[in-house]
Amino acid sequence: MAGGCGGAKQAPMTRDLSTPRHDWTLDEVEGLFARPFMDLVYDAATVHRAWFDPSEVQKSQLLSIKTGGCAENCGYCSQSASFDTGLKAEKLMDATAVIAEAMAAKAGGASRFCMGAAWRELKDRDTPKLATMIAGVKALGLETCATLGMLSADQARQLKAAGLDYYNHNLDTGPEYYAQVVTTRTYQDRLDTLQHVREAGMSTCCGGIVGMGEARRDRASLLHALATLPVHPDSLPVNALVPVTGTPLGDRVKREGEIDPIEFVRTVAVARIVCPKAMVRLSAGRETMSAEMQALCFLAGANSIFVGGKLLTTPNPEQDEDAALFALLDLKPMEPVAVEAAA
Repeated sequence: MAGGCGGAKQAPMTRDLSTPRHDWTLDEVEGLFARPFMDLVYDAATVHRAWFDPSEVQKSQLLSIKTGGCAENCGYCSQSASFDTGLKAEKLMDATAVIAEAMAAKAGGASRFCMGAAWRELKDRDTPKLATMIAGVKALGLETCATLGMLSADQARQLKAAGLDYYNHNLDTGPEYYAQVVTTRTYQDRLDTLQHVREAGMSTCCGGIVGMGEARRDRASLLHALATLPVHPDSLPVNALVPVTGTPLGDRVKREGEIDPIEFVRTVAVARIVCPKAMVRLSAGRETMSAEMQALCFLAGANSIFVGGKLLTTPNPEQDEDAALFALLDLKPMEPVAVEAAA
């Protein structure tokens, strides 16, 4: 479902693309999408090599610590209480069980452990239990990440004090298409949470989902929004929609077809160019991507993946599949960044 370029002019390549910018215009970003594919991938690969070793890929593992029953109506999500997807709502996991899962993730090669809860926003009553989880995971020597919905400024500070390194809060799509995805929170709500995270001193993990029926300009608009944040995301997940039966967007994509693979690679390449220092992560949808498609994504600047057989509630490649892929492409896991245990 590759969208048309809408008559956008190609972005001139007269400046050093590896230098981070915050003054991209939407037309410039859309112009990057319109570049000849081989030129675009070459430019993105060049930017990637300016900041990273192209043979290294960072591994993260994601655990759903509270599944289902979310009050949001995100049209792609199996965990929304608004849709009948057959998913049973569960309570917040015990901290001991979460830490045990983190230990297994580390043994499997993950350097970052991400904890996700299906909430509209974090409730203060849950913060102490989450702090115990975060401190326990941090003590294992793993980078810590969480996605818990909207945060207040004070909650962000408490999570930082517990030892949280990264907070994930995706913009999902461009602001113009956003109302077609979710109506229970605004784009500004998302931007406000990201601001609280930055002000608390945590790193941001922020990206979006493509293949939800949006046009190419909407994909460009998402990346424009990310590239013009006060600070570029430290991690930038690019998700391909996994169509879930019973969700409005999942049912639509099953009727109309998923995003064209080359268009997806274009999105990864543009993400690398406009946020050159970010970890660009291949996130949801990898389970159905061929080795060749993933190779193109890595060539175009992706340098992070989620490992483990499940991504919250949707399938993800198993550990042996990723090991075979790394061997095929001569890739190696990125060494974990040294992290201090929480006080």
